[in-house]
Amino acid sequence: MITASDFSCKIDLSSRDKTTLKLKNKRDIKMINIRRSDERGGGNYGWLDTKYTFSFNNYYDLKYMSFRNLRVINEDWVEANQGFGTHGHSDMEIITYVIEGELAHKDSTGGSEVLRPHEVQRMTAGTGIRHSEFNPSETEKVHLYQIWILPEKDGLEPGYEQTYFAPETKKGRLKLVASRGGDDGSVKINQDVKLYSSILANGETVSHHLAENRHVWIQIVKGALDLNGETLNASDGAAISDERLLEIKSLADDTEFLLFDLN
Repeated sequence: MITASDFSCKIDLSSRDKTTLKLKNKRDIKMINIRRSDERGGGNYGWLDTKYTFSFNNYYDLKYMSFRNLRVINEDWVEANQGFGTHGHSDMEIITYVIEGELAHKDSTGGSEVLRPHEVQRMTAGTGIRHSEFNPSETEKVHLYQIWILPEKDGLEPGYEQTYFAPETKKGRLKLVASRGGDDGSVKINQDVKLYSSILANGETVSHHLAENRHVWIQIVKGALDLNGETLNASDGAAISDERLLEIKSLADDTEFLLFDLN
């Protein structure tokens, strides 16, 4: 029987290596590296169908270990009345983003909530935290992203935060939903990262300027978009470096995506 502990991150993080897309030589380096959805790792375990953007559990790809401080992007579909039993984490910032359905969460800090679409949950594992995640529905799957970000330092006090961001606040713009300082009502994350969420109508555009020495990861939640001339579809991701301006145009109604601005 597969348990939650079987899905721990088994890749050694002791080096705190921030290099991702470990390409063979300089000729392989591109400003925009696309991670197609059908190229990801993962598996279907009956109660859980999961896709790994980066090396995780028993999936290992030297070219996709992480991107900067972004360590894990797992896309999960959990069957009705199923979930991850109580298990532990340490020294990681964990973001959960539900796309469809509901996810019940309990943790050792006393946090006990049901996470729904347009809510962002941040859990600081720090010195150690135990939690469980369960689909409370009797009939419907829950579809979500689980995101792990390396913290700026180890040994932080464990913590939990959850905030709702109404869809209208994300339409036609980049809405800040997580940041180091908890700016503009975003959840606070213990790393120099800004996470934005956006929903665009077909043909609608937004832009994002990268400061010097900043990098971006974009993850498509729903729909499709054009990113500086590259087409991305649902569940695709892209790592962007050495670009100063991102022009993002929706190619479908209600295109939804996450944008990580990373150091």
